[in-house]
Amino acid sequence: MRRLNDMPVVDALRVVADLCCDGQIVVTNQGSARIWPKLRRRPLDFHYNPSTMSGAIPLALGLALAQPRREVVAVSGDGSLLMSLGSLVTVVGSGVTNLTIVLLDNGLYEVTGGQETPAARSPVDYAGLARATGFPSTAEFHDLVEWQSHASDVLVLPGPRFVRLVVSAAPPDYLTGSTPPLAEQLAGLRLALGER
Repeated sequence: MRRLNDMPVVDALRVVADLCCDGQIVVTNQGSARIWPKLRRRPLDFHYNPSTMSGAIPLALGLALAQPRREVVAVSGDGSLLMSLGSLVTVVGSGVTNLTIVLLDNGLYEVTGGQETPAARSPVDYAGLARATGFPSTAEFHDLVEWQSHASDVLVLPGPRFVRLVVSAAPPDYLTGSTPPLAEQLAGLRLALGER
């Protein structure tokens, strides 16, 4: 399904990747877990198993709680968020301020065959949901140029932050690859965090 005013997902994610600082933790899952490693590879980027829907936000929250001096970014799809809307309440209830959720909204369950989500043809206001649960900073972007122009300001607003990006489906060649091996990622992440 192609919607009006959606931005290319790879370009939208590249903006986030280019703005991430060296000490920042990034957790991806589903489609983003296959795109992000092609944009950037480092030990603090953790690509959660693409078949673990709704796993990025809870995992990123745990890391934000365990690493309060580090900024953490969770990149999640709209299909994953729909499976775990309560995670927004949990994030706010935890009191973390060092977490940013970047929602890639393409209206699809992308890695399971591209089926439309129940919200694909409904006017779901994801940023409004985040505000209603207590997120102090929310934003949404449909246009790549606007996102490129404002991303650096949005990503430093008081946390936790919620950013909805209305994106197109990922190019098929980005979804055919696998994520880096989980054991390798865990070892690299633990080492980067100074743990054994």
